[in-house]
Amino acid sequence: MLRSLDIRDMLLIDRLDLAFGPGLNVLTGETGAGKSILLDCLGFVLGWRSRAELVRQGAVQGEVQAVFDLPDIHPAREILAGAGITVEEGELILRRTNGLDGRKTGWVNDRRVSGEVLRQLSEVLVELHGQHDDRGLLNPRGHRALLDAFGAMDLAPVRAAWTARRETARALAEAE
Repeated sequence: MLRSLDIRDMLLIDRLDLAFGPGLNVLTGETGAGKSILLDCLGFVLGWRSRAELVRQGAVQGEVQAVFDLPDIHPAREILAGAGITVEEGELILRRTNGLDGRKTGWVNDRRVSGEVLRQLSEVLVELHGQHDDRGLLNPRGHRALLDAFGAMDLAPVRAAWTARRETARALAEAE
């Protein structure tokens, strides 16, 4: 769960510290109130494409930090392990800076990472929806992920058992 979003010198924002509560969090407001700016900043820290113009006029660099709760069993842990990062206390801190020269630098728990690692994490940490985004529920690739997330199980033993079963079936077919 996203716990906080801290934004410095991005677009029109000088400094903004947002705290999110448990459960559903909804951003609403009048047209032009800045909802899209917040989403742009969240996307930026998650490694999505950005441009140098995101840096607030008069600033040298912009920075966004997002803090997530990370349960013991979460798909992000597999991505982090692949990047050589361990998270023990259940708190995941993503931070990314954007310079006027367009250079972007990202960190996970103060360890420098590539934008690709941030993008991979974004796929398992955040799900954004707009008013016309209900079509995502029709994508069968997401159905299993929804069920797995609901079950909150460690999937590694299940994957290992399934692989062993397939190999046994293949060996049996070859023996016949």
